Amino acid sequence: MKTLKALSLITLACAAPLALATPQTVKLNVPTMDCATCPITIKAALAKVPGVTKVQVSYEKREAVIVYDDAQASVADLKKATEEVGYPSMLKTVR
Repeated sequence: MKTLKALSLITLACAAPLALATPQTVKLNVPTMDCATCPITIKAALAKVPGVTKVQVSYEKREAVIVYDDAQASVADLKKATEEVGYPSMLKTVR
């Protein structure tokens, strides 16, 4: 019985930080997109960032909209991901 109580407490302690994570939505300007295939590369790079749950990239708007878990990733991580594949980006808005 003591083992079960201890296991329950450990489980709760581990789950608590997950409950505090807040999904964030951010828009990044990616002005160097110059062809219709650029969004594919950018989307793939952003999707690999831990905590990213959704990515939409628009060639027409030259922007990426990303939903991510702010306990696992930051805007800096997202910007780094686009930069590493050759597309520097800058923060547009945060919702």
